[in-house]
Amino acid sequence: MSAQTPAAAPQPRVASVNSQPRVDVSAMPRPIDMHDSVWIEDLTMLEVRDLLKAGKTTALVLVGGIEENGPYLTTGKHNNVLKGTGESIARALGNALVAPIVTLEPGNPLRPNLSPGTIVLSQATYRAVLTDMANSLRSQGFTDIVMLGDSGGNLNGMKEVASTLNGEWKGKGTVHFIPEYYNYGDVEQFQEQVLGIHEKLEGYHDDYYISAMIATVSTDGIRMPERVKAGNFVINGVPLAPIEKTIANGRKMIAFRTEATVAAIKKSMAQSRTAP
Repeated sequence: MSAQTPAAAPQPRVASVNSQPRVDVSAMPRPIDMHDSVWIEDLTMLEVRDLLKAGKTTALVLVGGIEENGPYLTTGKHNNVLKGTGESIARALGNALVAPIVTLEPGNPLRPNLSPGTIVLSQATYRAVLTDMANSLRSQGFTDIVMLGDSGGNLNGMKEVASTLNGEWKGKGTVHFIPEYYNYGDVEQFQEQVLGIHEKLEGYHDDYYISAMIATVSTDGIRMPERVKAGNFVINGVPLAPIEKTIANGRKMIAFRTEATVAAIKKSMAQSRTAP
């Protein structure tokens, strides 16, 4: 008896749009008005192209993290903060767009007993991600790449990547590592001295100032509906209600961080222009 020929595996159906020659739109006039956003992922390719031509040649690379943040904040605490600060900083600079947030921070993925929900990148992977993002941005016309980390573990890798790339690029584009953005000690002082808010720490990885900044983006990120229902809408002895006041304070804190960060970015850019 002859061996039977195996039946051919069924081929996946290809969507019609992927079976036709693709139109090259890179040089076409933009057919619609510009959308008002500073986030690259929320813009079309033609919008990014035209914004680059208009002088928005600074790109912000923001790194947050996924980690344990106590019982009331989502694991993406730092990423939610960056949605508020990134928008504010880019608009204050006036010539900047924001790359997609790097939502994972460096750490040891093999460490036993990582807290539930925590996801980290190895140091090598983290540096590779930053390197690839910076090179991608430079290759399309961004001349100044600004790296901002919202978690302390973000910073060393950023500093190393910035130093390496600036050596490789040799003046054909600059990576700016801005440690001044990570200024939570100053934010706490601002909260106490300017806003008159004093916390009594309860031992959670959570603070009023963090919750206030997140609330400007999403009250779900601080679990407002669930905490109100449980009669526990408070952190470190400070009430979060009324939420309108907390959001107003969060905006003031974001403005405070924006002013410090923009000043540091402009200083770094001025120094890079005059460097030999």
